[in-house]
Amino acid sequence: MATSQVGGAAPRQAVLGQLPRMYRADGSPIRTLLVDDERALTHLVQMALKYEGWEVDVAHDAADAVAKYRANPPDVVVLDIMLPDMDGLGVLEQLRGSGEYTPVLFLTARDSVRDRVTGLTAGGDDYMTKPFSLEELVARLRGLLRRSAYLTPEDSETLTVGDLRLDGAGRTVTRGEASISLTSTEFELLRFLMRNPGRALTRQEILRRVWNYDFGGRSSIVDLYVSYLRKKIDTGRQPMIHTVRGVGYALRPAQ
Repeated sequence: MATSQVGGAAPRQAVLGQLPRMYRADGSPIRTLLVDDERALTHLVQMALKYEGWEVDVAHDAADAVAKYRANPPDVVVLDIMLPDMDGLGVLEQLRGSGEYTPVLFLTARDSVRDRVTGLTAGGDDYMTKPFSLEELVARLRGLLRRSAYLTPEDSETLTVGDLRLDGAGRTVTRGEASISLTSTEFELLRFLMRNPGRALTRQEILRRVWNYDFGGRSSIVDLYVSYLRKKIDTGRQPMIHTVRGVGYALRPAQ
């Protein structure tokens, strides 16, 4: 897929518009809240998302972002970590405190493990580092929307592997008597693992199924999400998520 880097050329609309358009469950346009203080960046991203047929609300600071979120709750949020009046983590805390769950993709100018870890553990669903490809941003957002139970009701299957149970209808996960809180991406990653108990799944298989996109061999995002899923599922218990050397990962009942 060709790429258009934010901060460089304008989005290549012929590439961005190749996939079928997505809509809300009622057929209305997807609503996006884009939060970043770089006006040139928000202009380009807004162009790309509007070409997808989405409605885009833009905020350049934290106060405006929270106000716009509360006034017209979006379906997905693109949120810069560095804002002039409050960092993106503080904004996310206020958004989550509203009681509504909305998928959030973090933007960061610093490609450090600490930034990624902080954003994901704070409740973010995905992240991208600047500069980034507009095509990849759109693909990531489409993936988040597909994984969002709010927009696309998933099948109501119940999966059980050992003492681990996933309820697709209620979007809940328990291990033994303990309830486990997962982001939408973590939930879909666990669902895929539990649908294939004992099977060694490659990173590319996981990318295609969970992210619905091929990130050009950049499978490190799978490793990162597996590490956080392990912390929630396996910490203090017999491990269920195993690394299969040279292949990928497998989920097996605890011994």
